[in-house]
Amino acid sequence: MTAKRVLVAYGSKHGATAGIAAEIGKTLREDGLDAVVLPADDVDDVRGFDAVVLGGSLYAGRWSAKALHCAERNEHYLRHRPVWLFSSGPVDSSAEQHEIPPVPAVARQMERLGAREHITFGGSLTESTPGLIAKALVRHGKGGDFRNPERIHTWAHHISSELAAAA
Repeated sequence: MTAKRVLVAYGSKHGATAGIAAEIGKTLREDGLDAVVLPADDVDDVRGFDAVVLGGSLYAGRWSAKALHCAERNEHYLRHRPVWLFSSGPVDSSAEQHEIPPVPAVARQMERLGAREHITFGGSLTESTPGLIAKALVRHGKGGDFRNPERIHTWAHHISSELAAAA
């Protein structure tokens, strides 16, 4: 029996979402799944995967255009396999304190794709984040890395469990 293949695709300009995707992929592999982690721009065809986890960064109430374009390119095929969506977002601890509902663009994708669920993880804004606004926010003490690896692993284990139950 072969392991289910799971695509973990991320649309992020600066790497916070990529880091979350890498953690999800690592956990899925530890759970015995064949997880492939790719930038959303590199995903042209999802037909070779049994399930898809797609994530994008949040910025000013918008979801990553790269993640949106990936979903649109593959919409027909995504509707026929399990899909989970995630966001990397607030650069504070709010994602740890309560569930953050998906932004409107993500909610529309959830409905269009029949996604099983969405979760928002904390974002990251550090000295290595490029851009003038990012640099200014960090300089004024507004940055930090609010990604919680334990919460990411718990959610990835949840996905593994759902896929195992469906087998």
